[in-house]
Amino acid sequence: MHALQATSTASPNGLSIIEEDMRQVDLVIAKRLDSGVPLVGSVSQYIIAAGGKRLRPALLLLCCGALGCQSTQRFNLAAVVEFIHTATLLHDDVVDESDLRRGNPTANAKFGNPASVLVGDFLYSRAFQMMVDAQSMRIMQVLADATNVIAEGEVMQLMNMHNASLNEADYLQVIRSKTAKLFEASARVGAILAGADVAQEEACADYGQALGTAFQVIDDVLDYAGDAAVMGKNLGDDLREGKATLPLIAAMQRSSESDRLTVRHAIENGDLSKLQEVVRIVKSCGALDVARSAAHAEAQRAIAAAKRLPSGPHSTCLIQLASQLLDRNH
Repeated sequence: MHALQATSTASPNGLSIIEEDMRQVDLVIAKRLDSGVPLVGSVSQYIIAAGGKRLRPALLLLCCGALGCQSTQRFNLAAVVEFIHTATLLHDDVVDESDLRRGNPTANAKFGNPASVLVGDFLYSRAFQMMVDAQSMRIMQVLADATNVIAEGEVMQLMNMHNASLNEADYLQVIRSKTAKLFEASARVGAILAGADVAQEEACADYGQALGTAFQVIDDVLDYAGDAAVMGKNLGDDLREGKATLPLIAAMQRSSESDRLTVRHAIENGDLSKLQEVVRIVKSCGALDVARSAAHAEAQRAIAAAKRLPSGPHSTCLIQLASQLLDRNH
């Protein structure tokens, strides 16, 4: 099989400072997706080429830049975190029975569940092969631990499906494991690769965790306030899957008894026939404002962490990235 073509990826959120670095990451991705098994390449290329913001690789590269790291290993490790993320997407869409992502049919909808699961396994194992290239036990430990925590977060989310009694603390525990952990690990790896001291490494990790948490909260808001055409996924997917996300948790705390029962019933039964009614309740009781406020607090925490890094164009970009996150619509 011929080497796969590198995908053309614009820097997320206009981060032109790492545009050339991201091109180098795309070359690594294309090279390391190459496999003698055609279906592996087809599925991998399909999901990698689907778009995506490449936020996790961008975090690693920005933290490297902020701390003066020029090691070419940054391209390899940025590709590693993108592979880990892509593997989780493949498995997520199978578990969630999703059929649309980034405006395209999901890999499981196009190739079937078995291919998606097995190619996800390939991407995980390829990522671990690539980690060895860095010859850093510390980096391997951080990424191995993160991958394990992500899996635990997925299981926690599965256990909480259709649980209308989920509280905000438990919700945050799930998203800090499932989503924010890879953001945190990506930023921390950038600091480790740069040979940063403990304070700088923790600043990067704090930034990543806060940004990842804010990112997921906004994602959950958009499931009730977004535009399906812009988002590239079906609105109401969270409700169909029985996910009690922060907008729904806040709605049940702030709405009338009858509205609370409507939301509870919709979560417990994955009842999409009630979607418009649930959207009305979520919007009218101020639940979206509660969730946006929580995301804003996390974004501010990320900004404060970025300000603990040496000042310069890369740390400025980290601050801008956190600020812009609150305006995202997909």
